[in-house]
Amino acid sequence: MAGIVAEDLRIEYPILQTTDRSLKRRVVHAATGGRIARDARDHVVVTALDGVSFVVSEGERVALVGHNGSGKTTLLRAIAGVYDPTAGRLAVQGSISSFIDISIGFDPEATGRENVYLRGFIMGMTRADIAARMDDIHDFSGLGDYLDLPLRSYSSGMLLRIAFAVATAMPRDIVLMDEWLSVGDADFAQRAAERLRQFVARTAILVLATHSNELAARFCTRRIELAQGRVVSDEPIRAAP
Repeated sequence: MAGIVAEDLRIEYPILQTTDRSLKRRVVHAATGGRIARDARDHVVVTALDGVSFVVSEGERVALVGHNGSGKTTLLRAIAGVYDPTAGRLAVQGSISSFIDISIGFDPEATGRENVYLRGFIMGMTRADIAARMDDIHDFSGLGDYLDLPLRSYSSGMLLRIAFAVATAMPRDIVLMDEWLSVGDADFAQRAAERLRQFVARTAILVLATHSNELAARFCTRRIELAQGRVVSDEPIRAAP
């Protein structure tokens, strides 16, 4: 059973090597809503999440909403295992597909095919899993012979194609997204949108950070609003009559 449990979750970032403290304070204030303090060593500390608690069960589609700096992306990355809690507890059960940084783990000197394996390993896939899906990844990406050329020869659009093809190659229990993903030119974007809808439909849990009420209502059944790193509301999304 897939699931996510957060109990009084807190995540802080220390801001080190502060050469111009007044400038740093203004920049951090603008980016985070002013959740700034100092620790015992007089380091500037930004509290990105502060006492966040919720439970997400199998079958739920959750929209994370809130202004920039509210903590949405930090929460997604914590669920993905990128950030460890400073305090509290975060328990995640199930395999994860993260669309936050879909090209992370790629090596520009390796070929596209080699990078498929690298990205697949990061996602928790085995060599056999990846090999079984290589033809699908090759065909869907439309890269042809470029799949066996170094990634440094790819355009940014080609890189996104292969990253997206790998990210959607194998069903996952939990899908994490920072806004709904749109990839490539018009033809590929249309195919990618349909593939993404099918991919999400097969997943047990979706967590989508978005500024769009339309996207939240279209894809999600629950709305969690964050402000200054705290949950200010958590309520179901009612389908339109």
